[in-house]
Amino acid sequence: MADSSNLVTITDDNFREEIEEHSGLAVVDFWAEWCGPCRVIAPSVSQLADEFAGRVRVGKLDVDANASTSMRFGVRSIPSILFFKGGEHVDTVIGAVPKAHIQQKIEQHI
Repeated sequence: MADSSNLVTITDDNFREEIEEHSGLAVVDFWAEWCGPCRVIAPSVSQLADEFAGRVRVGKLDVDANASTSMRFGVRSIPSILFFKGGEHVDTVIGAVPKAHIQQKIEQHI
């Protein structure tokens, strides 16, 4: 997983506090260590966390360690990037898409 001090580690235990109680836009990358496409987009997610620091909360949720949240949102394919505004799920991007596509979705929902 690409590292950024602006990335939040999301778990089943902190999902409500970090995402659902967040008043602005939150973006969560549902991923797994063994997932090749997840590793492909990890640097883009990390860069976007830095570029939108202070405006958008960007987190990563390991689907293997946090099955409850993954099941709750119907995540069946990874990587899946879910967008939450005011705690509500508003959009999803599935697959290893270009950074520009994720950035466009963020700007659409800010």
